[in-house]
Amino acid sequence: AAPPAATGRGPAAAAGRMEEEEDGGRGAGGSPAEASGRFVRCLYAVGFLDLFGVSMVVPLMNLHIKSLGASHTVAGIIGSLYGIMQLFSSTFVGCWSDIVGRRYSLLSCILLSALGYFLLGTSTTVFLFAISRVPVGIFKHTLSISKALLSDLVSERDRPLVMGRFNAASSVGFILGPVVGGYLTELEGGFYQTSFFCASIFLLNAVLVWMLPWSEENTGNREHRQGNKGTESFSAKAKHDLHLKSATNGALASDSLFQSPWIQVATVLKRIKGIACSDLWDIFLVRLLMSVAILLYYSNFSLALEERFGVKPLFAGYLMSYSSALGVLAGCLLGPITRLYQHNTYRILLHSSTLTCTLILLYASALSIWMVILSSTFLAFSTTIGRTCIIDLELTIGGNEASGTLLGVGQSVTSVGRIVAPLLSGIAQEFSPCGPPSLGVGLALVAILIMNANKQKYCSHGNVKLKNQ
Repeated sequence: AAPPAATGRGPAAAAGRMEEEEDGGRGAGGSPAEASGRFVRCLYAVGFLDLFGVSMVVPLMNLHIKSLGASHTVAGIIGSLYGIMQLFSSTFVGCWSDIVGRRYSLLSCILLSALGYFLLGTSTTVFLFAISRVPVGIFKHTLSISKALLSDLVSERDRPLVMGRFNAASSVGFILGPVVGGYLTELEGGFYQTSFFCASIFLLNAVLVWMLPWSEENTGNREHRQGNKGTESFSAKAKHDLHLKSATNGALASDSLFQSPWIQVATVLKRIKGIACSDLWDIFLVRLLMSVAILLYYSNFSLALEERFGVKPLFAGYLMSYSSALGVLAGCLLGPITRLYQHNTYRILLHSSTLTCTLILLYASALSIWMVILSSTFLAFSTTIGRTCIIDLELTIGGNEASGTLLGVGQSVTSVGRIVAPLLSGIAQEFSPCGPPSLGVGLALVAILIMNANKQKYCSHGNVKLKNQ
């Protein structure tokens, strides 16, 4: 059915389109079309391998740096520097991927991340350990670029479904990675072997990205933009922008590779200024508040359960693994959920945020461990769905023309949350073990009020565009 659908002529093409529309409700709006379906599935594998490799090493890093003789303070400083590098680099790398194209930016980030993990495998001193974190801190944005690529490839209608499946595939890697890493650690020189194995996985990922069917991606990208032109999600200006971009995107991406670095930097800064001057502050504020609320829920989780209910940290570890597994299931259920809500991302986000707020309140006021298990069960679903929907809302309102930049800014906002949350948690913990989740309830309520106050804008997708477009 792919060739007739691509030509768009004759009765065979019409029959192909009708068959596509009836195929499980996936067609009409521009689901991952047959021409790009294989490409999307390969990206799922990229996401799986990425978090599989990372999660083998990350749980072991604190033990390794302490074995090198670093104090708790030095270990904390190195960890904070990595977070700060991620904070500032995510926006620039995301915007850079809009300029030079997804293929070369994704390959560069994967290879430089592999270099960082290779250096980590040779780190026999604290200084070398700190140096190894620099390329990873700056360029470890492979998941963000992959999501931007998925956003380019599929229609708005199916974007939450595809993003949910991508997150589910990545989460499976995050669940399996620590098990393999723990096994390798038992061997002689276990941490170094684990780091080299992680670097090898990133090199394998680079080969996979290089061999992706990029011609199919271009075909699917054109179909995606043409499908979007017929929807009501974009304003007339947005439709014009998409039409213009579909005609010039390939030339711009190839030309950008040969621009001088100064021209590329100037273009990046111009795009970032466009984001800063756009009317998107409320979207990013909602993302920040919900991120901090969820981080406050999980902060000192083991310690709080031990103080409140007398359970051992091992039980808390099992509970968090259980929640991660449920998060994978939630990512796979996004398709039926979006169809149930008639693809209204705003309503899904509002309801999932309200449920998240309620569940954090239930945890904060829990009188037994069973209430904690209940809240953790449903929180895994609400947070997974909420994270996917906030990304979809960013891209819908901000426009697909700068998806890499938007995702980069969103990642920077989340990084701010990771920096702020431990501080707020420590202060709230001084008053009560229930202090951090109680504060999280308040922040989630503020996010819900902001969404309600801006309901009209969220429901009229595409009216908010970047000022430089």
